[in-house]
This record gives sequence, C-alpha cells and structure tokens, in this order.
Amino acid sequence: MAAAVSGRGARGSSAKAQNATGGARAKRGVARREAILKAALEEFSARGFEAARLDDVARRAGIAKGTIYLYFSDKETLFQELVRSEISPIVGTLEHVSHVEAPIRMIAEQFVELFVREIIETRRKDIIRLIISEGPRFPKLAEFYYREVISRALGAVRAVLRRAVERGELANDAIARFPQLLIAPALVAIVWNALFDRFEPLDVRAMLRAHFDFMFGAGRAA
Repeated sequence: MAAAVSGRGARGSSAKAQNATGGARAKRGVARREAILKAALEEFSARGFEAARLDDVARRAGIAKGTIYLYFSDKETLFQELVRSEISPIVGTLEHVSHVEAPIRMIAEQFVELFVREIIETRRKDIIRLIISEGPRFPKLAEFYYREVISRALGAVRAVLRRAVERGELANDAIARFPQLLIAPALVAIVWNALFDRFEPLDVRAMLRAHFDFMFGAGRAA
C-alpha cells in the first residue's frame, strides 16, 4: 500500500515537473518570438523591406537564422506578423472608440491622444512609414496592410462620422463620404517626422487639433 502511494506521488511529481518544463519552454518561445519581431522592426526601419535580410534580423535577435523559420516562414510573413502585433491592436482600440456614443469632437480628442501616444511616440510609426515608402514596390504588402489596417480604420471612422451627420454635428456629409480627409494629417505627421522633424519639429497634437477645429468648429471637447 505504501509502495502504491509512493508510486502515485512519484508520478504526480513527474507530471508537475513536466508541466513546469513545458511552461518554461513556452515562455522562452514567446520571448524568442518577441525578440525576433523587435529585431525585425529595427532591421526593416534601418534598411527598408527589400534590403533587410533575415540573417541580420537573426543577428539582432541573438539567435541562429534557422530559428526564425520555427516562427515565420519568410520575410513577408515576418513583416505581416509585425503589423498584426504592433498596429492591429491600435486599430482595435479605434474600433472600440467608434462605438462610443459621444460628440464627434470628444471622439476626435481621443483619436488625437491615441495616435500621438501609440504611434508618433513609438516605433510603430516606422511600420507605417515603411508601408508608405515601399508599398508601391511590394503590392502584396500594401494589400495586406489595407485589409488588416486601413479598411478597418476607415470603417470605424465612417461609423463615427455617419452618426455625427445624423445628429446634425456636421454641416454636410462630405467628410463622411471621404473619411480620408479626416486622417490625412496623421499621415502627413508620419512623413514629416521621418524627413523634416530634425529641421522643424512638429507639434502633432496641436496640428491635429487645429485640423479638427477646421472640420468641426473651434474648441476642445469638455
């Protein structure tokens, strides 16, 4: 009887040890994957998509090149996952905000803070810059980015603008028909930041709020 109990205890200890080993292995896998994505962002930002090599991504991540293929099948897949992990959650937040029943100016203020805090003040702006600069040469990347980011963001913005038109907050529906007019200054900010910010720093918050003054009337939301 004692031997049986002892056997069950040994098997239980073995299972716990295996679970602990599996958990540690999973954590290492997640950490390695995040290191690859971080290294990819640095490499793509420094060299561009075309010139970036997986060898150099691996070197930055401190791993063997072959390890990358355990997580990503090729460079394009790696870039796509970079977009999913870094940009898609921001779009998800925008989609959530678009369902908030609030005046258009209040939602615009939330958009300003989201864009500045999560894009302009982070390396995410480099991903968008890469799409702008290299998308024409890599149409599959541009198509992926449109599906994953642009179409969702435009859908969220259109929903907000349509409700604003219905509530009489906008003089006409032109901006609801062309929501690109609303987000255009955000793209200008990214391009300016990459090319000219060292010559003439741009206050992105102030510029976006000035843009919304033109669109929705002066004055910040209460």
